[in-house]
Amino acid sequence: MELYRSPYEAYPFLCDDSDDLRCDFELLTDAMASRTGLLRAQVTDEALREELLWLCELIYHINPTLRTFLSVTEAETARLKAAVDRLRERCAGRCALFVLTQGCQAACTAHILRVEAKELVRLIYRHCRQGHPVPPALLDIANLLSGYFFCLALYLNALAGVDEIPYVSRNYK
Repeated sequence: MELYRSPYEAYPFLCDDSDDLRCDFELLTDAMASRTGLLRAQVTDEALREELLWLCELIYHINPTLRTFLSVTEAETARLKAAVDRLRERCAGRCALFVLTQGCQAACTAHILRVEAKELVRLIYRHCRQGHPVPPALLDIANLLSGYFFCLALYLNALAGVDEIPYVSRNYK
């Protein structure tokens, strides 16, 4: 059966073979950038709003990486790591291991972004296992994004006066 291609196709790679993960990567990074914009709309602190705008752009810069090349610089990666470290310090003591993903709306959005960043890491590893080369820095950036959004969720809850609720697993002790 011949594949129908709509003349209104929203993105030229949507019909790529299902084993080709590049379009999935691009769609996930597009969703993350969009949700980062949503999170920015939920935040009032101007410095944080500027940082989220920078992150939105950074995420769009990694978007074509699997199809082209990684254009994010070492300095930008270092800036992201510094942001993670800063947030980790600001929310120190708020989380021992796991917390329930609850709290203010902005923190909940940050938790969704945290999970999407982990999905991004998983997708990159799947792409690697298919035999495709991936710059190690791309994995660093994706993992740093997950850490950033986790610490940001804790920080946003702290700003909103919302206590974290520890999650204790019944399965892992």
